[in-house]
Amino acid sequence: MDSRSDAPLALLTGARGFTGAYMKRELVDAGFRVIGTTMHAPASADELVMDIASPDDCHRVIESIRPDYIVHLAAVSFVQHPDPVDFYRANVVGTSNLLQACTDVGHVPTKILLASSGHVYGSLKEAVFREDDPLNPMNHYATSKVAMELMARNWFERLPILIARPFNYTGVHQPSQFLVPKIVQHFRDRAPVIELGNLDVARDFSDVRTVASVYRALLQAPEAGEIVNVCSGSGYALREIIDALQEIAGYEIRIEVNPLFVRRNEVRSLVGSTEKLRRLVPGLVPCRFEETLRWMYTA
Repeated sequence: MDSRSDAPLALLTGARGFTGAYMKRELVDAGFRVIGTTMHAPASADELVMDIASPDDCHRVIESIRPDYIVHLAAVSFVQHPDPVDFYRANVVGTSNLLQACTDVGHVPTKILLASSGHVYGSLKEAVFREDDPLNPMNHYATSKVAMELMARNWFERLPILIARPFNYTGVHQPSQFLVPKIVQHFRDRAPVIELGNLDVARDFSDVRTVASVYRALLQAPEAGEIVNVCSGSGYALREIIDALQEIAGYEIRIEVNPLFVRRNEVRSLVGSTEKLRRLVPGLVPCRFEETLRWMYTA
């Protein structure tokens, strides 16, 4: 952490999560002081205990450190999480608590970045989604993010909020319950067979390091009261991921389609437009997805 007292202070919720670890590194490298929040005992002096679902906790943290910037990543993000109520408690009520705490203590940060999701589009249409397209959430995770976005608009005139809609992204240390790490692990283990669902599902994948870099750039950009896709603009079908990893690993894996993995309301294609992102973050050079897969395989 940058110990200079004049360095901007960023509050990072969800600092111990998959994205949070990369976000903290990105902010520190950019010269920020970073205070992360955790539900557990602090591991270092730059962490504070905060339950995002507790208004008192949010009030205490905001009042005590009055951060220059807030990056809000704390959320329940696994689509198949077993308790739907948890999505709304963390993703909607938790975000409301954080914004309300800023208002209650009279603190207006330079910028607040809220992480939503590209899953809010959720349509079955074959198209590239722009920020002004209709929203059609198809599961509790996506619905909670739509509700969070609508709720956050109540603060647009009082707080400098920017909402990021990241599409799928992955990288080293993402939990194996997510699809790409699961596939990579099978190849790392030289497994002869893998069970998957619909092989023709296409997703817009980014590298977590690119996402962290984009978040930092958006945090420092002058725009507020905006919503922006964070994506690559390209779709990768499950078959293409398998093909790329077979090339990287040097062997062919047998694929068995398990009907239990085929979701009834599966979104066939989810790809985002990068037009607005490239306007807000000029010069963006994302990692090629094949290089992300190679990084994950060789880590």
